[in-house]
Amino acid sequence: MKVHREGTGLLLTLFTVFFIVNMAIYYWKGAGTVFYSVLLLSALVYLPVLNFFRSPYRRFPYDSEGLVIAPADGTIVAIEEVAENEYFKDKRLQVSIFMSVFNVHANWFPVNGTVKYVTHQNGRFMAAYLPKSSTENERSTIVITTRNGIEVLTRQIAGALARRIVTYARPGEKCHVDEQMGFIKFGSRVDVFLPVGTEVLVEMDQKVTGNQTPIARL
Repeated sequence: MKVHREGTGLLLTLFTVFFIVNMAIYYWKGAGTVFYSVLLLSALVYLPVLNFFRSPYRRFPYDSEGLVIAPADGTIVAIEEVAENEYFKDKRLQVSIFMSVFNVHANWFPVNGTVKYVTHQNGRFMAAYLPKSSTENERSTIVITTRNGIEVLTRQIAGALARRIVTYARPGEKCHVDEQMGFIKFGSRVDVFLPVGTEVLVEMDQKVTGNQTPIARL
């Protein structure tokens, strides 16, 4: 387990601020009630942020060919046929994963292949578990073409607390399920759009682990 690169700047800034504040209080007030109260408050703020930016080392342990692997940690909140109007402009099978602030927020590629399409769209910041968040919230869309020519669309969606989506995918690049696709800061959702009729391997409200849980078979 290590700290994700997306959090190092914020964590160093917070640590520096808390260190200066606590040392100043210690200098003026000594090791009394005020100092320990502020020290405790600093820890209660810093440790959850540190936990949010954890970046576990993961490798999918089996042959991933033909499988769609969960791109994020979280809970399955949608398995349904929907109209995907941004790229495919037809019906697709949507599998959605909601990430709470307690989940790892790194995102992995769900399939092996070649990145074909990447775009970012500004939008709202409503709760990520709501169905409308897929089309109305700020989001990044990544389309991957597998070796067998199947296109899989993955969408990173900002939530009520998320204010930044980071996407590492670039058109034309080869990608693998063990590689990180991006990162979403503070509460969010990831949708995967698959061909209608794809065999789904998960169920509603199931907890999944990014880069570890197969969610579908192409």
